[in-house]
Amino acid sequence: MTADTPADRDVLAGLVTQFVRHDGDFATDIPELTFYQRSKVSEPMPCIYGLGVTVALQGRKRLIIDGESVEYGKGQSVLTTIDLPLVSHISEASVAKPYLGLLLTLDPKLIAQISADMDFPAAKKEESRRALSRQYLDAGLHAAMCRLVASLKEPQILRLQITPLIQREICVRLLASDHGAKLRDIVSAGSPTQQIARAVTWIKQNFQKPIEIDFLASQASMSASTFRLHFRAVCGMSPLQYIKQIRLQEARQILWTQKIDAGEVAYRVGYESTSQFTREYKRLFGNPPLRDLKALQDGSERN
Repeated sequence: MTADTPADRDVLAGLVTQFVRHDGDFATDIPELTFYQRSKVSEPMPCIYGLGVTVALQGRKRLIIDGESVEYGKGQSVLTTIDLPLVSHISEASVAKPYLGLLLTLDPKLIAQISADMDFPAAKKEESRRALSRQYLDAGLHAAMCRLVASLKEPQILRLQITPLIQREICVRLLASDHGAKLRDIVSAGSPTQQIARAVTWIKQNFQKPIEIDFLASQASMSASTFRLHFRAVCGMSPLQYIKQIRLQEARQILWTQKIDAGEVAYRVGYESTSQFTREYKRLFGNPPLRDLKALQDGSERN
């Protein structure tokens, strides 16, 4: 079920525009909620989407994972259930009608708790275990999102801790929506997706160290070949490709936030060879580290 009419979807966009005056990323007084605006089409750029739901309120955005393109526009949402390295870019935006979106990150413990208390119909056979789904916001989710954003204009509501109740409602509605099967899959004890999600969490916490695929497979109670198969089905890439992307994304973040040379950054994220790090960094981001950092800085200044 979609939000009642296209006009209804404008309500959420109108609320968000009260907090967004120019291009950029906008943190809010609700730590899990972020707004985004871009006034022009962007180049494809590797990034990581974590557990959360992102909603396009105006314009269009395209995600590419494992060669598959997922585009979403006004009123549509994309749910990701584990940290997914993918390529993202704004595909429709202008100064007159910029891309406008929001991201609400989700708490896996809350998802597990709520899921345990809900009754669901028998699961349908999933065509794909990919930890990503695209759906229109239904009317109930749209209304809950509107209440969450509107609460930012009422400090007394924030102080009284009512917003966590709205966030809980959003989780309930997500679990009951067409997104629900993906969410339930990551909290279903013993499911392949949950096992891969646990492996992903371990990789994120230990990516600086040498990582053996056989060790990850044993932790997931799978053979190495079965682990690789399930990992690719969920994440859209092999475990080794995933580890590489996590390291390079972290390296980019360090370069952006700290004044450290490329050799030191390479060592910090688990590379023994600076030249290999530089080659792989350029292959992913299009420029070697220092040139990429300058491009990021120039883009930030223009915003």
